[in-house]
Amino acid sequence: MMAEYLLFATERYALPILQPVADALQTSGQGVHAWLVGGAAGARLPAPVRMIADARAAVDLCPRAVFSAANWIPPFVTGAKVQLFHGFNVEKRAPARGHFRVRGLFDLYCTQGPATTGPFRELAHQAGYFKVVETGWPKLDPLFGRDDPLADRLRAAAGGRPVVMFASTFTRHLSAAPHLLEMIAAQIATGRCYWLLTLHPKCAPEWFERYRALAGSHAEFVETEQLISAQRAADVLVADTTSVVSEFVIQRKPVVTFRNRAPKPHMLDFDDPAVLPAMLERAFTPDAALTAALAAYADSIHPYRDGQASQRVIAATEALLAGELGNLRRKPLGSLLRGLQIRRELGYWGPAAR
Repeated sequence: MMAEYLLFATERYALPILQPVADALQTSGQGVHAWLVGGAAGARLPAPVRMIADARAAVDLCPRAVFSAANWIPPFVTGAKVQLFHGFNVEKRAPARGHFRVRGLFDLYCTQGPATTGPFRELAHQAGYFKVVETGWPKLDPLFGRDDPLADRLRAAAGGRPVVMFASTFTRHLSAAPHLLEMIAAQIATGRCYWLLTLHPKCAPEWFERYRALAGSHAEFVETEQLISAQRAADVLVADTTSVVSEFVIQRKPVVTFRNRAPKPHMLDFDDPAVLPAMLERAFTPDAALTAALAAYADSIHPYRDGQASQRVIAATEALLAGELGNLRRKPLGSLLRGLQIRRELGYWGPAAR
């Protein structure tokens, strides 16, 4: 029997996370709707996903489950509340304020791999009002798909040259974008490599303008929705403390990081822009120790390479709804206050769905 499901996002970068879930639901004959607010407002997921205009429509839908790729979810909409995460744990903040912060809003956390599953299961044991299932991350399903015409086109544009991808976070004190612009421009000018350039959607407009200006015969600027294809096409990543580092490492490809907040053995970290060319040379000829470190880290954060995370997310949600994961305690009182704040943010003071 067909059911209705709702996808929820507050930023554009969540769309590639939700799209594989939408595809999997539609393949199984389910109805899929998307409600995009905040920074994602005005964006769309392609048909047959049906767009929800506002909170009233979301409440009236009475979805069987709501899948969120944001830190929060509207508690007044019916259905299981499922957290999909908007990125990997890149240790930008202390654990209690960052990736492992629980807000009393979700019924199910679908974790990406062992490194996050263990801590979340401990939190679930303490709290009792949510469950945890390790599923892998839907965003990476296309990373292991058979065909990717955009990735093929990007590789073809390189004309046989090595492909370097540059990605940067928006967090000002962690962003490599201001520091590496001149050196990246110089590298692009040599034409030795083909560059794929991208920035977090929240980066300042001036940096978008300056990096877009580098596009030409030796470089292309790629949009947020094209990141997976760019990662498939690239041989090496240059980045900072963005979660794109973890996404890229899943492929066991080398990453060069500029002043990463928590550098690890699988990263080639540096702090002087002038040494970027030397770091690239090391990345293109990784030694055995680096190769082993890349594989070990990839297995710890996301061991799945079958492109089936979305199907596991749906299966875990159905198990929750069927009571197969056990009973949930009542959510904490603090969730009531957060629920009022969310109503204010969304401008909705109508009745909750029942």
